[in-house]
Amino acid sequence: MSLTMIGILGIAILLFILFVFGIPVGFAMGLVGFVGFSIVINPNAGFNMLASVIWDTFSKYGLTVIPLFIFMGQVAFYSGVNEKLYNAAYKWVGHIRGGIAMATVMACSAFAAICGSNAATAATMTTVALPQMNKFKYEPMLSTGAIACGSTLGVVIPPSVVLIIIGLSTEQSIAKLFYGGIGAGILLALLLTLTVYILCLIHPSWGPVGPKTTFAQKIQALSGAVEMLILFLIVMVGLYFGLFTPTEAGAIGSFFAVVIGVAQKSLSWKSFYESIFDTLKISCMVIVIITGAMIFGRFLAITRIPFDIAAWVVSLPLSDVAIMAIIFFIYIIGGAVMDALALLLITIPIFFPVAMELGYDPIWFGVTITIVTTLGAVTPPVGATTYVVGGMAKGVPLEKVFKGVAYFLPAYIICVILMILFPKVVLFLPSLLN
Repeated sequence: MSLTMIGILGIAILLFILFVFGIPVGFAMGLVGFVGFSIVINPNAGFNMLASVIWDTFSKYGLTVIPLFIFMGQVAFYSGVNEKLYNAAYKWVGHIRGGIAMATVMACSAFAAICGSNAATAATMTTVALPQMNKFKYEPMLSTGAIACGSTLGVVIPPSVVLIIIGLSTEQSIAKLFYGGIGAGILLALLLTLTVYILCLIHPSWGPVGPKTTFAQKIQALSGAVEMLILFLIVMVGLYFGLFTPTEAGAIGSFFAVVIGVAQKSLSWKSFYESIFDTLKISCMVIVIITGAMIFGRFLAITRIPFDIAAWVVSLPLSDVAIMAIIFFIYIIGGAVMDALALLLITIPIFFPVAMELGYDPIWFGVTITIVTTLGAVTPPVGATTYVVGGMAKGVPLEKVFKGVAYFLPAYIICVILMILFPKVVLFLPSLLN
């Protein structure tokens, strides 16, 4: 059996293990990678590789940025910033037809940027926003679709753990990826908001008009939300001027998140403990996935599958845009059947060299595949974010939640098309860092 066939068999076994036995993706990748490596070379080499990867990954200083940004998000979450952000957005646009759903998308954008977790944002905003939309008799498909899709912005708008992992995997500037994510995230948020507006034009009964608020009430609603905006600006401006590294930015952001929570008397000792505990759980999960992907990547490397696929794709008698479209299609399909972070870690060694060979900017490619992969968070059969919303939206059948999500999917496609046609959407802000 050729090395390529062994590699393909390894990928098939990995998917089989994931879907049939439900083994956590990090352990599944590590197991298949170790066994495959041992078969191709020998068991001693497999054990040496396993020990080397585990030690190198868990001792890598660059990965300390992950728990720091996660901790910042968890502190913000347990400080109740979600309700403040939603209230502020609601006061400003709630009086427009469909305005509460628009406010939900904007609040999801803001909270997801701070939290960095799709599932946490979906759970939080379902709890906070859905009762309000039910109160004003919003169509459940519109309300649940807006929450599920708005929550995916957490992996695009910085600080994003996914962008951090892409930066570490491709040896690109995390700061530049963060700034690229700002442009892409704002574009996607606007398109999701526009989708709400269009749906309410077509179906006026889906988004009844909410109560009007005075300008004074709008300004007053910003209290509590402004502090988190300042926190975001501290992190991003510090990165822009090179005042601190991404790891230091995570530490500074975490410190000020705690200060804000204490100053507002919204962070209790119990909440502080829970934020630390959740940070530990999430960080361990992410780092185990990274370790498993590194082990699996070593196996793929010796089978030469990444190089064979890259050579095959580049040799296709198609334009560069057509080849990139094929790559994006693979990401859409892959994102629909497996975890986004795991998918990126497995495929980046394969497709990143292809993108570089075709002459695409590495920052643009990293941010764009993040947008493409977010589709997997809302589309079946995985659609983790949609399942969270469906599980918490009592009385709304899951199929109706997925149908509501389907109305928002064109926004993702249009976003990617605009990023292809106008790369400056992603690259303008990162170019300022040069």
